[in-house]
Amino acid sequence: MSKYKLGLLYGLCAYFFWGFLPIYWKHIEGASSFEILANRGIWSLILCVGLLAFRKQLKRTLSIIKTKRMFSILAISSGLLTINWGVFIWAVGANRVVESALGYYIAPLLNVLFGIIIFRESLRKLQWIAVSLGTISVLVITYEYDQFPWVAFTLALSWGTYGLVKKKIDLGALESLAIETLIAFIPNVVFLFYIEGNGSAQFGHGVSVTILLALAGVATVIPLLFFNGAVVRLPLSTLGLLQYITPTIFFLLGVFLFNEDMSTGKVIGFGFIWAALIALSFDLLKSSRTVDNRVA
Repeated sequence: MSKYKLGLLYGLCAYFFWGFLPIYWKHIEGASSFEILANRGIWSLILCVGLLAFRKQLKRTLSIIKTKRMFSILAISSGLLTINWGVFIWAVGANRVVESALGYYIAPLLNVLFGIIIFRESLRKLQWIAVSLGTISVLVITYEYDQFPWVAFTLALSWGTYGLVKKKIDLGALESLAIETLIAFIPNVVFLFYIEGNGSAQFGHGVSVTILLALAGVATVIPLLFFNGAVVRLPLSTLGLLQYITPTIFFLLGVFLFNEDMSTGKVIGFGFIWAALIALSFDLLKSSRTVDNRVA
């Protein structure tokens, strides 16, 4: 199998895996979103440490946080990741998977805006069209929800900012996740001891829920490893297109499996966001070809 095809396979596995995670979180019945979040962080850390030790990279990874600058950046990314995970898990339990899909559809458009505001980039024509259509979509959906879609914006902003922060460091996804979950370890453990003390914890109070909570780390790390495999083998344009798979699965799950409300207004709003992403995809492909030609 060629390098590109293998990377494509890894990428599809990662984004499809992420796309079906709402079904997993839905099946952890009885546990609060905060308990799921805390277990996800702790078991992800345990698995990351095990994998890094197996690769003999644990000592090098831990040495990364010795510098004040690196620790500060990873502390910020840890906080953003915790917010993103927490809101998404809560949204799944609150039957707001469709709104979550909107958040991850908006994220690429936010990245374009970050380019303007932070890096002083000028928008190309297709990018202007994409941002304009995205803005219309948000206005339509806000009107239809009769409230600001805070779940979508929190997910989009936390994920977009998380990616922006991660650009400041040259660190593999497994290493950074290990440190990010290590930073959040003490708050997670304290919370779990607290709910265990007041009798509201589900871990250890049922075989099924205990296994599902323990495997939350596996459900987190496996797609990350697939994503790592894709990143080193695929061009940016291909990865940029693949990222829309996950929110599309969220959308389909929310509408057809979880039977969330999908009014005509919401369909129109999502139509605008899909049109925006099509424009953004064409721009991504066009700019990628331009870069390739310059390199050649």
